Amino acid sequence: MKHLTELPILNPGLSRRRFVQGLAAGGVLLSLSPLARATGLLSGAGTKTGTANILSGTQFDLEIGESAVNFTGNPRIATTINGSLPAPTLRWREGDTVTIRVTNRLKETTSIHWHGIILPFEMDGVPGISFRGIQPGETFTYQFKVQQNGTYWYHSHSGMQEATGVYGAIIIDPAQDDPIRADREYVVQLSDWTDEDPMRVLAKLKMQGDYYNYNQPTAVDFFQDASRIGLKAAIDKRKMWNEMRMSPTDLADLSADVLTYLMNGTTPAGNWTGLFRPGERIRLRFINGAANTFYDVRIPGLQLTVVQADGINVEPVTVDEFRFGPGETYDVLVQPKDDAHTIFAQAMDRTGYARGTLATHAGLEAPVPAIDPVEWLSMGDMMGAMGGGMAGMSHGDMSGMDHGNMKGMNHAGMGHGAMTAAGASTEVRHARTEYGASIDMRVDTPRTNLDDPGIGLRNNGRRVLTLADLHTIGGPMDPRGAEREIELHLTGNMERYTWSFDGVEYGKSTPVRFHYGERVRIILHNDTMMTHPMHLHGMWSELETPDGQFLARRHTIPVQPAQRISFLVTADALGRWAWHCHLMLHMDTGMFREVVVA
Repeated sequence: MKHLTELPILNPGLSRRRFVQGLAAGGVLLSLSPLARATGLLSGAGTKTGTANILSGTQFDLEIGESAVNFTGNPRIATTINGSLPAPTLRWREGDTVTIRVTNRLKETTSIHWHGIILPFEMDGVPGISFRGIQPGETFTYQFKVQQNGTYWYHSHSGMQEATGVYGAIIIDPAQDDPIRADREYVVQLSDWTDEDPMRVLAKLKMQGDYYNYNQPTAVDFFQDASRIGLKAAIDKRKMWNEMRMSPTDLADLSADVLTYLMNGTTPAGNWTGLFRPGERIRLRFINGAANTFYDVRIPGLQLTVVQADGINVEPVTVDEFRFGPGETYDVLVQPKDDAHTIFAQAMDRTGYARGTLATHAGLEAPVPAIDPVEWLSMGDMMGAMGGGMAGMSHGDMSGMDHGNMKGMNHAGMGHGAMTAAGASTEVRHARTEYGASIDMRVDTPRTNLDDPGIGLRNNGRRVLTLADLHTIGGPMDPRGAEREIELHLTGNMERYTWSFDGVEYGKSTPVRFHYGERVRIILHNDTMMTHPMHLHGMWSELETPDGQFLARRHTIPVQPAQRISFLVTADALGRWAWHCHLMLHMDTGMFREVVVA
């Protein structure tokens, strides 16, 4: 057994702030799946993951069971499909009808949700919404016609199984020639793994919402501030955060303190590698299959040409870096210049990273960049438009503000509307349910700009993708304007660790109802200081600019802190659907609603 490899990261004086790179040969140890043994997918101790089997055609047999894994030196049991982590990649063809038989070898209910796939609601795979789940020993048959092409993925929608290994990639080849030309392609599926029982992790967050926060303000930070902006300003700044009972570093619920970051099921030390020949153009199908982590992705020394977002082709846009949250996918084209390039995906909270290599020969590596410095949330992240252009301000640049007068800003009104790009005031309406113990913050003046890459990526010297850069080729699916609007607020209380829509957790809420065939504008206000990747099942979400111009078709839309986002939906899918934040623990604790189309 190899020893853990650890690298010190930010503030090395604090020994607990260390990033576990994991075992170089970490992964599935011995498949417990009869189907996997029969097909010879995985066998033997120390078997590396990262080369998920590819299954193609129209008939598929998937078996959900348990496999022993070891990513960090601590053997654990993962929930796997066909004994593989990630699960096998499924390759379909647009226009085909696929049949997928899923057998449950667990002692608990399981399910598979086909993320972003347009299909009948009975095939969507959400227990309690679209079906009762797959009971132990049962085989459930999914069958539907494939109506789209591009990069998608699938995962369990039962309990915490998504965090314990039930996720895999879907590639759908177009019925006609693919306009995206590449000499070679790879799936790059990012995820996160915890050795702890996810329910125990949740229990710790319920006791203390910032339990896993590496980057809490320290005495060292205070004295650095005092030296730079003066003692009084430093005291005022610290007093402001204390009075709000919030942390300026609440960027992620879970950190490298409890997570190991994986690329194609491989630890950073394992270094997943994709081979290429010099001169080739490579298509990388990036999938964020993490349960808890936003990743910032770049390949130092190479530009990334983004050609697809959430499975839909977009007008090519060339960037150095992009951020994406759980549920999102991006396809990019790259053309390597050297024999080896590092694929670097750092967690948004800057406590660790996943990494891999594009190389001309196995065993080659390129330098791994240092993790970027941690940035504090800005005034714009807390207050929206009232921040007065403060979205790019660092915590040390707020010395001229009267922080003491901000006491109660999360409970008191701070204005009456958000300004759209067209200059019209949009009244912010808070539901009466937003004034209870489940809410620790409300924003009355949300920002509406879509050209902000987000905390930690602003003005970093690199060209970073934003939502404003995305333009779906061919325009909207439906030329109609909105017939009505539905406005919802993304709400929560970090101390209690509760998440909700309009202050109401799932189980206490009533369904959102769409009339079949109608065109609806959805307005989401984020009243929290965390970014939420919002996923509406069964229908496309057509993102629009603040003044109502179509931008891009998405199935998962990240909503930044204190931000207002709107999109149009054509309610063309009868049935019952799920709508939720794709951060698994947010969904599990209440940021989930049922949508009924009738």
